Amino acid sequence: MSEKKNIARAAGVLGAATMLSRIMGMIRDMVVSRMFGAGLYTDAFFAAFQIPNMLRRFFAEGALTSAFVPTFSEWHTNRGEEETRALANVCFTALTIVMAGITILGIIFSPQIVHVMFPGFSSNPEKLSVTILLNRLMFPYIFFVSLVALCMGILNTLRHFFTPAISTVFLNISMILCALLLHDRFQVPIVALAVGVLIGGVLQLVLQLPVLYRMGFPLKPNFDLNHPALKRITLLMGPSVFGVGVYYLNIAVGSILASLLPEGSVSYLYYAQRLFEFPQGIFTVSVAQAVLPSMSRQAATGDMDALKESLSYGVRLTLLITIPAMVGLMFCATPIFSLLFMGGAFDYAKAVNCGTALLYYSVGLTFVALVRVLVPAFYALKDTKTPVVIAFVAFLLNLLFSLLLMGPMKHGGLALASSLSALGNMMLLLWFLRKKIGPFGGRAIAVAGVKGVIASIPMALAVYWIMRLIDWSPAGKRLLKGGVLGGGVLAGMAIFLVSAHLLRCEEAGDVIGLVKRKLFKK
Repeated sequence: MSEKKNIARAAGVLGAATMLSRIMGMIRDMVVSRMFGAGLYTDAFFAAFQIPNMLRRFFAEGALTSAFVPTFSEWHTNRGEEETRALANVCFTALTIVMAGITILGIIFSPQIVHVMFPGFSSNPEKLSVTILLNRLMFPYIFFVSLVALCMGILNTLRHFFTPAISTVFLNISMILCALLLHDRFQVPIVALAVGVLIGGVLQLVLQLPVLYRMGFPLKPNFDLNHPALKRITLLMGPSVFGVGVYYLNIAVGSILASLLPEGSVSYLYYAQRLFEFPQGIFTVSVAQAVLPSMSRQAATGDMDALKESLSYGVRLTLLITIPAMVGLMFCATPIFSLLFMGGAFDYAKAVNCGTALLYYSVGLTFVALVRVLVPAFYALKDTKTPVVIAFVAFLLNLLFSLLLMGPMKHGGLALASSLSALGNMMLLLWFLRKKIGPFGGRAIAVAGVKGVIASIPMALAVYWIMRLIDWSPAGKRLLKGGVLGGGVLAGMAIFLVSAHLLRCEEAGDVIGLVKRKLFKK
């Protein structure tokens, strides 16, 4: 099987598993919004959850994955299974020790962390105290999910993608059940969500271990902390933290500044970000996770032509997926919140505020997606310096745009600043990557992007017209709203795929062929 087909197949498996997880995440957010609304307690929970969650994105899914997978792939390709198994055990042991220490420190210093991260909460003692309590309860989540990320890196290198992608379903189920069953057991009901996060982290890790055992990689202690590969991974991780995690750092900056805005702003950005991550998690992360092992193997064997082809294909596939998704989210932002979230403590005004944030986040969907595909290419080539420098520039851009836009545009300005920063990040990554490895199908990428934009125009017109068929402000009418929104989404997808096919978009044919093989294989 060609590497392009391997990437497409892996992305399909990841996408299917992640879609289920994201659907459960959507149900989770619907439960949270209707039970707790968007106000003091949700601001406190989302702020507290963001601290370990940001560490997860920076450290576990960001730096650890980007540093570990290329090294582990090289070891697996060149050193044999026994030495590779020893490396996995050394990394598991070292990571357990480090994350235990970080978790303890995080619990102890939660008050200081919350004061620094969310200075606006200091004016509301109740919000501040609840945020500190929730952060202490949820901080151990980073311990479990970091080990999950290590397991994910091992399994993805072994070409097993389904289990890591499906594991977050258990986090969402845990949070939903705890919110529904335990909210009346605590003096502060939203504490039940924090308990759900902690239980979900444990379940995610427990799910990985039997699969690793069956694949010949049972994890056990190995205290050979002088292992040469461990030292290499550690050196790569330092700059990787900033290089991969700048987007999430920008989101964190947005939340910090949102704590200075009117109450509910932190929650508006959180709910919008969750919906923004729906296509990201299903498609973009799937492509990035699928292409990284391929590029790492190709870099390890010195096959630069194959690496360029894998990178070019990953970028083109990302454009095909994210351009129509971006357009769809922009036109459907408020209707989505009206259908899924309105009810209980969540009214139409909150739906509009969340929709505004989602609209401006959506502008940057393609840029964020391409950053996720391009940065791992540098790490596959063992270059950690360039993405860090670019990420720092992007961070400064986000901070500048945030300060300029948050006054006139409130939380919407913070979301737009994140998108503008992602645009700058993407453009710089493309420029420096081309200088590093030479041309990697720039003409084909540009053609794919233009075709994606052209195919999205009739889709956008159709979706816009369909969304205007009903009034989205009244509560209820879920069957009518669901029918209109679902019809708009399906019509938009169909129009885009037909248009892409007429434009002879190769990647659209690959996606359709993959779906046909999955549906009709015997």
